[in-house]
This record gives sequence, C-alpha cells and structure tokens, in this order.
Amino acid sequence: MGILVDGVWHSGDHHETEEHGGKFVRKDSTFRSWVTPDGAAGPSGEDGFPAEPGRYHLYVVTACPWAHRTLIVRRLKGLEDAVSVTRMVPEMTENGWCFAEPGAEPRAEPDPLYGAKHLYQIYLRADPKCSARPTVPVLWDKQRETIVNNESSEILRMFNSAFNDFAGNPDLDLYPEELRKDIDELNAEIYTNVNNGVYQCGFSTTQDAYDEAVSALFATLDKVEARLDGRRYLIGDRLTEADWRLYTTLLRFDAAYFSFFKCNLRRIADYPNLSNYLRELYQIDGIAELLDIEDAKRQYYSLERAWYGRPAIVPRGPVQDLTAPHNRQRLPAAA
Repeated sequence: MGILVDGVWHSGDHHETEEHGGKFVRKDSTFRSWVTPDGAAGPSGEDGFPAEPGRYHLYVVTACPWAHRTLIVRRLKGLEDAVSVTRMVPEMTENGWCFAEPGAEPRAEPDPLYGAKHLYQIYLRADPKCSARPTVPVLWDKQRETIVNNESSEILRMFNSAFNDFAGNPDLDLYPEELRKDIDELNAEIYTNVNNGVYQCGFSTTQDAYDEAVSALFATLDKVEARLDGRRYLIGDRLTEADWRLYTTLLRFDAAYFSFFKCNLRRIADYPNLSNYLRELYQIDGIAELLDIEDAKRQYYSLERAWYGRPAIVPRGPVQDLTAPHNRQRLPAAA
C-alpha cells in the first residue's frame, strides 16, 4: 500500500524488503493512545481517552484480518450501539483504502463524518504532517477529531473491557487475568509465524526469505493442530482473544493465502482439528455475517493492479462449506 510522508501521499508498494534481505518487516502502528473507562492513561502510560457511548467511530475494511477481528469483539461484547462503524471498499487502490460512493457497494459505505474519499485523508485530519501507512482498523474520536489508535491488538483489549458500562455483554472477558500469561505467549507465537507469517511468505522478495517464512508458518500450524486435538479452544475449554486472533487468518487461508501468498504446503482443510475448529468459530451466532469471503479474495487480488499494474483476476475457488457440521463437541467447553 502507499504511504504518507510529512503529510504527502505516495502511492505504490513501499514495503522496502531489500533493506531486510528480502524479508517483509511490518512497521509498527502509529497511533497508540487508549480508551479507558475513566480516561486514565493506558497500560504503559499512553494518553487516555474516556469511554463514552457514541463518541468513538471505527473505520474498517472487513476483508482485512486485522480490522475483522475488531469487528468480532465489537459484536461479541455487544458494542454496536456504543461504537459506530464504517466499512470501506474491500479493494486496494493506488490511493490506498477508499470509501464507497453512495449506493455503489453492497457492503461498504461513504465516510459519514467528513465525506472523505480515501482513508489517508482521515489520517491527515488527525495529523496534517503525518508520516505513516494508512492502515485499518482506525479508532476515531469524534469529539477531539483525532485517531485514538490504529493497532488492532490494542483495540481488541479496549473493546474487551473499557466500554463495559455500555456493553450488551459486559460479563464476557476474552482476556481474563488468570489466563493472560498463556494468552500473551501463544499470541506472540501465532502472530509472528501465522498472522504475520502469511504476509512474510507473500511479500518476500528472495527465495531464502520465503523459505524461512513458509517453514515457520507450517511448523506452527502443525503445532496448533496437535494442540487442538485435546483442547476445545487454544487455551483450554473457553474462548479467548487468542482464538479470534487466529480465526481471522484461518478463515482466509484456503481462499487467499494458499494461492496468492504461496502458502501452499497444505490447506487448512487438510488439518482435521484446525478445519473443524474453524467451522465451530464461524458458526457462532453473529460471526459468519461479519465477512463475505469473496470480499477477502477481492482485497488480496486487487494488489495485482494496485502494485504491479496487472489485471486483478479473482479466482472462483475454492469451494468451501464452513456451515458443515464440526466435531468439536467431543471436547469440553466452559458453560
């Protein structure tokens, strides 16, 4: 995707793998303030914004796995009335992520706050001299008119606890105190080798970098497959944020990463435990409707045109039935 440098938009691919030996290295998110229940500082002393219903707006591309997982936690916690959302066009363009024209897209909308055409314009509203990749998700403060945070893992934590006074499901805790050490350790491994690992495979520009990434990816998938043989979920008998962080990658794997990112040693369909686990999570009430997998395919294959000037041909397959029965009931789950 393009990049802002001192407030000026530059289109094209700016991953700069050459300086890392052909490896894709993801840049850190730029805006890292926190919404907290009372506006106190974040967990590491970051600027705090008070949780208030209707004050915050979430900009997403549902096809993006990082944005998708914030939508999932927003839904599970019952925050639809507390945090509004705008879904952007699931296609990368030379101007980055774009808002839909009125009536032009079935699952995307115009910008309701400022009438912006491109996401980078929202970043420039927060900082006219911004130097950053305009990524999603973006948590926007309508009162201060600025970006609070654009790091999905931190937005998950905010949605999990900061808005409990206004949540429809305040008792749900996806990051319980007694499991945090286990969740953090597993998140780190899965993020490095799976969530980000598929991008390291797809964006590598040398054979050695690709070989290293694809080996780590499938070694970790094999490990998780074995882990799920005796556990209903990643951390035992209850769903946590670790499951939903993995889920958004698994959901896209066979449809996009297997082919477009060259992650083709095995499909998720070839893993008995992972494929049944994926179907169980997909079938939880309210989850399947948050993503049309055709949008995800459109997003990834649009990179052909946005970066390389080639036609963005979206493949028809694979045929998947995520509504088919799963066998995860054989393992115990918390009430």
